[in-house]
Amino acid sequence: MLRRVEEGCIVSILNYHQKRTLVNVKLKWVKDSVLDSVVAGGRELKAGSTLVSIIASQSSSGLPIYHLTTKRGQLGLPHELKVSTFLRRYPNIFEEFSCCDSAGTPVPWFKLTPETLEFHHEEVTVLCECSTDIVSRLRKLLMMTKERMLPLQTVDQLKWDLGLPHDCGSSLVIKHPELFNLVDLPDGRVGLKLLAWDHKLAVSHLEANSTRGNGTLMFPIGFTRGFGLKRKCMEWLEEWQKLPYTSPYVDASHLDPRTDVSEKRIVGVFHELLHLTLQKKIERRNVSNLRKPFALPQKFTKVFERHPGIFYISMKGDTQTVVLREAYNRNQLIEKHPLVHIREKFANMMKQGFLDRSRGLYRDTNQGAEEESLTSSFVG
Repeated sequence: MLRRVEEGCIVSILNYHQKRTLVNVKLKWVKDSVLDSVVAGGRELKAGSTLVSIIASQSSSGLPIYHLTTKRGQLGLPHELKVSTFLRRYPNIFEEFSCCDSAGTPVPWFKLTPETLEFHHEEVTVLCECSTDIVSRLRKLLMMTKERMLPLQTVDQLKWDLGLPHDCGSSLVIKHPELFNLVDLPDGRVGLKLLAWDHKLAVSHLEANSTRGNGTLMFPIGFTRGFGLKRKCMEWLEEWQKLPYTSPYVDASHLDPRTDVSEKRIVGVFHELLHLTLQKKIERRNVSNLRKPFALPQKFTKVFERHPGIFYISMKGDTQTVVLREAYNRNQLIEKHPLVHIREKFANMMKQGFLDRSRGLYRDTNQGAEEESLTSSFVG
């Protein structure tokens, strides 16, 4: 029996057993400027949005800079960029004023502008409207783990990508005690545990949107223009696509990690994880803590390099960001979550504030050599 797979390529559908060895195929990395533009500005957007949530959730009158600096680990800013410098880049979002400390020394404080407060209320409204979907994304993430549990620290690293609320560790447990619980882990950390399994959710995006052929599911493939895939690599890829697909929601302990079948399961895990994210992209370093919870072998992120037709690794912003190719039509998301529209609105606010400040529309007495040496990704 024959089946059409990708752009007119017709291959035979055969029954495949687990192969004993992992085929040593190396595919080159080719820069994709279109998908790089998807990643550009993401770090600033995340930092700005996180700071808005922190200020809005903890105080109506603002917070001192020394308090905001303690949240630096949540922002993902470059080490050489001060939090105060970042805040001053966007005076239409963060309003600076001074308060004296106990010694009478003026201390910079920051509060949200009226425009930002209005935006934040809109964001909270959309988040409430999408709460069922957001909770389902978190449930599916925990269902993919071996113990149905993740350290809260790991969840915090993924909350921006999944669209989770800023205080998800506490708020979701309070709102859904029948689904989630906080537990003490042996290493002293706190874990978020899933209490209820849902078989309806235990269906991957590939399973729900593909036609199964003789027990085989194939991933959508697309390469950067000019990639020039060699015939040997194309033949291997066609054979690899026909290998059995293992759902990320089932126990895969029987698979030999040294096989192509196991590798296809790893690709399936991250294919599903990226579909759980709002913008179908994630920083590579944020998945490094998922090896044990997802029962993955050593060096599991090598699948990103071995399968450039499924994943694209962008080097923008001094980090590596993994983008799911099939989710984009050039630089536009094919399916946009309501929270993505909110983020795009906020990105435009940040861009406008940065440009207005650069044109001198805001009085600025704090700009120094550090600010002059740093260029925002929103401009250019």
